[in-house]
This record gives sequence, structure tokens and C-alpha cells, in this order.
Amino acid sequence: MRVVLFTGKGGVGKTTTAAGTAALAAARGLKALVVSTDAAHSLQDTLGAGRDGVPALGPEPVEVAGGLFAQQVDARGRFERSWEEVQTYLLEVLDSVGVDPVEAEELTVLPGAEEVLALLEVRDQVRSDRWDLVAVDCAPTAETLRLLALPEALTRYAERVFPVERRLVRTLRPMLDRVVGVPLPRDRVLDAVQRLVADLRDVRALLTGSDASVRLVLTPEAVVVAEARRTLTSLALHGYRVDAVVANRVFPASVDDGWLAGWAKAQAERLREVEDSFAPLPVHRSPYRAVEPVGLEELLGVAELTYAGSDPLALPEVAAGISVSHDGECWVLQLPLPLARRTDLDLMRAGEDLVVCAGTDRRVIALPSFLRRCSVVGAAFEDDRLLVRFVPDQERGAR
Repeated sequence: MRVVLFTGKGGVGKTTTAAGTAALAAARGLKALVVSTDAAHSLQDTLGAGRDGVPALGPEPVEVAGGLFAQQVDARGRFERSWEEVQTYLLEVLDSVGVDPVEAEELTVLPGAEEVLALLEVRDQVRSDRWDLVAVDCAPTAETLRLLALPEALTRYAERVFPVERRLVRTLRPMLDRVVGVPLPRDRVLDAVQRLVADLRDVRALLTGSDASVRLVLTPEAVVVAEARRTLTSLALHGYRVDAVVANRVFPASVDDGWLAGWAKAQAERLREVEDSFAPLPVHRSPYRAVEPVGLEELLGVAELTYAGSDPLALPEVAAGISVSHDGECWVLQLPLPLARRTDLDLMRAGEDLVVCAGTDRRVIALPSFLRRCSVVGAAFEDDRLLVRFVPDQERGAR
């Protein structure tokens, strides 16, 4: 079973590409689900659902053609189910200190949380074992990167801080409830937070697993290509595998119109840059068609031209995630960072963690136990890989 996440800069056609890929998989005899987790859903309009005999989309998968199902995740409903216990407690706290109920309601809604929790629906659909393909139409690039980085960050916080807080709350609750007058969280609240963190841990394990990948969608324009390059680096930093690039709205090379010829020439230059930059990833080209890609027939036509007879679910051998090896002298931690620039990289040791920065993006890596007892003795950036060298530290090992 394959899971493919489609993302890219807003307006590049990621919804069209995700829906077309799922439609092509279904036409080839697979059972495919295309899911929209973008708060600004456009999947229904792209599929032409809700008219001409095609059922409207909703929070549960509906079949829109033979073998092709579609779903628009109810992010708000998922948020309420997962956050209800915690939000109720926070409302009690704010009420106890005199905050207006309307303002309190606004304060207890976490920005972006709905989109994050929408990924839980993707996890549930994959676990259902109903599909050969789950194609995920994600939010635009910046939001997607924040979503994909959050499960690891929350898990790290919960594993290190939460057990201590739980013990303190149990010990101090009787005294502080009387003295402070502010209700401390009950076990059901703490349990709700732990369940949420466990759910997000599952999401990360799923999306970094051997059957999952991200597909970058772009248009051959300088600004869009530059963002896609940064996105590839950021996804690699957080351990996500990119399997291909889809270049959308490509003008034909031979056109009679002078204005279009200018565009075609500019696009050709950008496409050469894309081929060079993203190698060895496959770059699929989707031609600009004479009609708008709306409806199942048009989407299938776009997908057939895009993949040109190749397997739309192919997963090339691309290095992803962290690996650790021994070179005979020291341990070497390797992190693939394609298209990163050496001058944009920074590295620091923070206790038992390693902090890696690539431009404005940062990842805190929890080191395995044997590396926690080692010291960093060097780092290098070679062949699009960050190499960090460790040697045993007698002082750390004695602790």
C-alpha cells in the first residue's frame, strides 16, 4: 500500500496532480483514495463532484468512479474530538481568573491545530487497509512543513517533560487547589494530551515509513522552483522522503505565437534547472492543455500525459532519514540534506540532543543512547549529506 503526499506552492496545481494520480491508479485497477487535508478545500471542485451524477464529498470517503474514492477531512470536527478534554480544562482555568467566556474560547484554539489533527484521519484511513493508494492533497508548502515537523517535536516534549509534570501535579494538587484557587489538570486531561502525542507519533511513523513519500508539485517559474528547492532540503532535514517532482503547465516547445514562444523558452530554461537540481529524482512534465483540468475525464487525461506510461506509484531508491555507522575510528551520523548550502548549515550539541539548522529551518534530533555518551569531534557536508563524527566520552560514559 502506498501513501503519497502532494505539496507545493499555492496555485501550482497540487490538487489536480493528487486527484489525477489517484484517478490513474484507479483506472489501472487499484483501489485509490484521494484525501484533502487543506483547510481551503478545492478537491470537490476539481473532481466535479456534487453534479452530473458525481456524489458530493464529505468527511467520509465516497466513491466518485470505479475504484476511486475521495474525502475532504473535517478538520474542525477532528480537532474537537481530540482536543475537547484539554480545551475544557483550559476554559476552567481562564474562567477561574475572570476571562470573558468568548475570549476564553478563542484563546483555547491552537492556531494550525486543525490541520495537524487532519493527519490523524490519514493515519486512520491507512490503518483501515481498504486502499492500494492514499493520495493526500496537502496544504501549501509552508503549512505542510510545519505540520510534518510537529509530531516529532511534540513527542520529544512529552517524553521528557510530561512524566515529570504528571508527578508534580499529583503531588501538589491538594495544596495548590486550596491555596491558588486555580484548578490543576486532572488525570483525564493529562491522559488526553498523552493520547494526542501518541497519535501524532503514529502519524510521523506512517509518513516516514517505507511505503510513504512526498511528491513536489511546481510550475517552471523561478520563484516557484526556488521554493521547491528549499522544500526538498527541509523535508529531508525532518526525515521525509521525496520520490518525484511534477512540473505543471508546461507550454509546448514549438508554438507560432511570439508571446507564447517567449514563455516556452523561459520555461525550458527553468526545466533544465529543475532536471539538474533534483537529479536523480524523476521529473514528470504535465503539459498545458487547451481545457481546464476539471472532472474525472480531464484529470485522467492530465495524469496519463504526466506519467507517460510510467508507474505513478513508483518509489525510487532515495536516501531518507538518519543513519549511523562506524568508520573504524568513530561513529558517523549521516543526514541527507539535498540542495542545502554549506553556508546555511549550523550545528550544535544541546545535552542529549543534536540541533541541526538549515537556513531558517531547525530540527532537534534525539540521539540514540550510545551517541549520548559520545562527544562531537567534527562535522562535514559532503555529497549533499551532513556527516557528524562522535567519539566515546569517558566523562559522559561514567554518568
